[in-house]
Amino acid sequence: MILSLDRNPKSQSSCRYDLDIISFSNGLTLVHQEIPASSVVVADIWVNAGVTTEPESWSGISHFLEHMIFKGTKNIFPGEFDYIVESTGGCANAATSYDYTHFFLTTASQYLPETLPYLAEIVLQAEIPDEDFYIERDVVLEEIRSSYDDYDWMIMQGVANTIYQHHPYRRSVLGEEPLLLQHTPNQMRCYHKTYYQPENMTVVLVGNIEREQAITLVENCFKDFTIRSECPDVYFDSEPPIIDIRRKELFLPRLEQPRLIMAWMGPGIENLEGAIALDMLSLILSGGRTSRLVRKLREEEHLLLDISCDFSLQKHSSLFTISAYLSSNNSEEIENIIRNQIYKLQQEPVTANELKNCQRSLCHDYIFSTETPEQLAGLYGYYQVLKRANLALKYPQIVKQFTPEKLQAYASQYLSPEYYAICEIKSC
Repeated sequence: MILSLDRNPKSQSSCRYDLDIISFSNGLTLVHQEIPASSVVVADIWVNAGVTTEPESWSGISHFLEHMIFKGTKNIFPGEFDYIVESTGGCANAATSYDYTHFFLTTASQYLPETLPYLAEIVLQAEIPDEDFYIERDVVLEEIRSSYDDYDWMIMQGVANTIYQHHPYRRSVLGEEPLLLQHTPNQMRCYHKTYYQPENMTVVLVGNIEREQAITLVENCFKDFTIRSECPDVYFDSEPPIIDIRRKELFLPRLEQPRLIMAWMGPGIENLEGAIALDMLSLILSGGRTSRLVRKLREEEHLLLDISCDFSLQKHSSLFTISAYLSSNNSEEIENIIRNQIYKLQQEPVTANELKNCQRSLCHDYIFSTETPEQLAGLYGYYQVLKRANLALKYPQIVKQFTPEKLQAYASQYLSPEYYAICEIKSC
């Protein structure tokens, strides 16, 4: 089947190069940006398949399938794709998360027509042989077991299933061993044929490749999809707001410093301005020695070793966390000071100097994070999975438009000193 499209869509302009979002008649999307000065092209295939599309009893199947994609097809033997890419000096990898799975390839521009067909075929035509399925399952099981040696992973998983009690975001991307042992090759083939379809897929091409060449290459490489199947339906509601303090204790052996993590839910991609507001507030609270929490708790009071804020934007709900590395058993005192600082954000606008420094820092970070084709392809693909790739270009503009009063309003809406999740991590 030949794909047809509008060959004259409106381009979304960035500060350096035009960004094209091109829709094909079968539902496939191409996000293209030509960078003539680059010597490489990044091809990044994003699939709307992750934890949120898994039936709960199939938990972990998206990540497991990511492994199996590289086992080849009827025409491509295991390891052949890697050999083709690496023999031309390129590299390839993949990743799975809550809202997506993606497969990416970086190669010199002259080798893309040679390597992209291989990547497209293993993604679209994965064979998933029975024997390889059970061999690779042992690899995934070992990855799950190894994750319990990663304290950061265990802590954040503890935070996730404390703050999310209904939404799939509470589950591990890796899945759970008892459920994984119940998976069958036929289930995985069904899952692949359900979600690895053109309307669920975006191809991102960034680098030294012209628009017409990109369109032709995608037309030729992404035309043979598998026959559709239907997995069990997945239903979930939005996570209800927290109306109390949810407490959890984790005891880990050989933990060097106790930790305290407080977490709040923020808006998903539908309220990008609100999400960016939380990103800005995280910097005002802990973005350097003069930030509020660092200055108060570490530099002046010497109550802890370090403190940081992290913000993670997701499709349905974002996650805002404050992580404190304690020097003594003073978690209650630390918690109360953090609550007081959150209360101040609600009651008083941030200062003009704080806002200016925050805006400058985030805009500089944005520039540094969009320097290479790899960074740009990842950014565009991520935003396209969440909603639309061109939203990535609006980040600096939205940051610059904030006022102290608008930040105060979003702090009042999403950060409460009375309602949150908290995990205390202690040594046992």
